[in-house]
Amino acid sequence: MTRDLTYGKPLKLILQFGIPILLGFLFQQFYNMADTAIVGHFLGGNALAAVGCTGSVNFLVIGFCSGICNGFAIPIAQQFGARDYPELRKYVNGSMWLCVFFGVVITAATTFFCRDILTAMNTQPEVFDGAYTYIFTIFAGIPTFFLYNMCAAILRSLGDSKTPVTWLIIASLINILLDLFCIVVLHMGVLGAAAATVTAQLISGVGCLVRVLRGFPEVLKTQTKGDSKAAPRHFGRLCGMGLPMGLQYSITAIGSIVLQTAVNTLGTAYVTAVTAGSKLSMFLVCPFDAMGSTMATYGGQNVGAKKLDRLNEGLKSCVLLGLVYAVIAFAAILLFSRPMSKIFLDEESMVLTPYVRQFLIAQGAFYFPLSLVNIVRFMIQGMGFSPIATVAGVFEMIARCLVAYLAGFWGFNAVCFASPAAWVLADLFLIPAYFLCRRKLYKKNNENRTMPAAENLSVQE
Repeated sequence: MTRDLTYGKPLKLILQFGIPILLGFLFQQFYNMADTAIVGHFLGGNALAAVGCTGSVNFLVIGFCSGICNGFAIPIAQQFGARDYPELRKYVNGSMWLCVFFGVVITAATTFFCRDILTAMNTQPEVFDGAYTYIFTIFAGIPTFFLYNMCAAILRSLGDSKTPVTWLIIASLINILLDLFCIVVLHMGVLGAAAATVTAQLISGVGCLVRVLRGFPEVLKTQTKGDSKAAPRHFGRLCGMGLPMGLQYSITAIGSIVLQTAVNTLGTAYVTAVTAGSKLSMFLVCPFDAMGSTMATYGGQNVGAKKLDRLNEGLKSCVLLGLVYAVIAFAAILLFSRPMSKIFLDEESMVLTPYVRQFLIAQGAFYFPLSLVNIVRFMIQGMGFSPIATVAGVFEMIARCLVAYLAGFWGFNAVCFASPAAWVLADLFLIPAYFLCRRKLYKKNNENRTMPAAENLSVQE
């Protein structure tokens, strides 16, 4: 069930490995959209705004957790590419213990400061209680997000991109059923939507954990006592990879929070429109997320195998895929944005459709720069340069904060172009950064090749 990305044509490998990941992201967004659609239709516009106004802070925290897990998986992918299974087992062991630690700490901190965060974001009074209930429940379930994301990242590092999507499909179906049961039958309101999401995440996480523990005996089975015990250097390297990736998501999300704060000041109608537009856009950009995850594993395995010439080949193939899909997605927005808006808006909120369409068109016109952000940044991270990739998140944050300031003058028009500005600014940093990182890897490999020869010459003399 493992897939080796160090042999074969890059385009074919990227498609074979990436399509299951794409299906996973699609189903993940599918049950997120199910939450939003059911809330919008059965609970109304205010409830939809309550869920939507927590989106940026949700991304800040859950994105940090996901980023940490993806960073922890980079050394695992590199050791798999190098076929160093004893070291691989130690990194797996270390990543699990670190996830337990961060899960407890982050859950305690976020649930404690939840109300203060929403107050600082100028959350509208009519949606405050619903927003608090929803995001508090999500934060209380953070350990389940760690469980799924870490196990899924380990499986992808070992070349298994199918198991995570299988469990996400199962979990998404359960999530929809629980949404309907909790909201329509039990009348739990937004609490029911949040509880359904956490429960679905737990189910998918347990499924992936079983696969990790039982599915790879030749790779993960301990040969001797203490064979898989992580040393301080393993924890250090894992944190060196994981924390920058987590911070990258969080730094990006800080800009989103500032922007969401600006949107909140425009009124509930605009919050609802941005919520609906953002949910649709998140679904449409899933292929870019899948490309990014694929390139992280591709880069990690090939760097571990010291096949650096394959990095450029894979990058070019994936960029071409990103360009083709960006054109298709933008065309779909132009043709179908109005009917798509009806997924989230009830009859009373349908007057907001023009705003949703405007938001989607502004986003879709810049989908190719977004594809480059995901492809290049995750490739850099897979190559082992997570701190450098994190700087791109700083540029995204700066762009969103500047546009949030302009929202006071240009209103909703500025909000529509906040993310596109962030993507373009990040690309201006990431593209030259990739070539710099690649040059450093070549230099390091050349030094390692010449060093043994020099030592042998010294011995002969």
